[in-house]
Amino acid sequence: MARPSVKKGTPKTRSGHRAFGLSFHDMQGTPSEIRDEAFAETIRSIPRGKVASYGQVAAAAGYPRHHRAVARLLKTMIPGELPWQRVLGAGGEIKLAGRAAAEQRLRLRMEGVTFVGKRIDLNLHQHVFELE
Repeated sequence: MARPSVKKGTPKTRSGHRAFGLSFHDMQGTPSEIRDEAFAETIRSIPRGKVASYGQVAAAAGYPRHHRAVARLLKTMIPGELPWQRVLGAGGEIKLAGRAAAEQRLRLRMEGVTFVGKRIDLNLHQHVFELE
């Protein structure tokens, strides 16, 4: 399947925000491809050493309450395409299990992210998305 043709940025959201400066009409693809590309651009915007929840990514991309779609995208993406380790469950929890959880924890530690028990120290590492 061909990837959607997308200019840099994220689509105009249904709530009227322009999350990253691209209008909905500038994008091509199915609605789910457009949504997934918005999620991908939002995830790419999370800087090294910072984290965001699935729900924050969905909302910043213009799709509030679509946190499960963010998780689905990350589960099915090509390895190395996105900084997936920077996306967590609410409250700073790693929601993956087994080896995947261990890898996410290691990748975050390599970026300088600190933990308090099993949770990320969100006071230090919470990313705040800027909306126009």
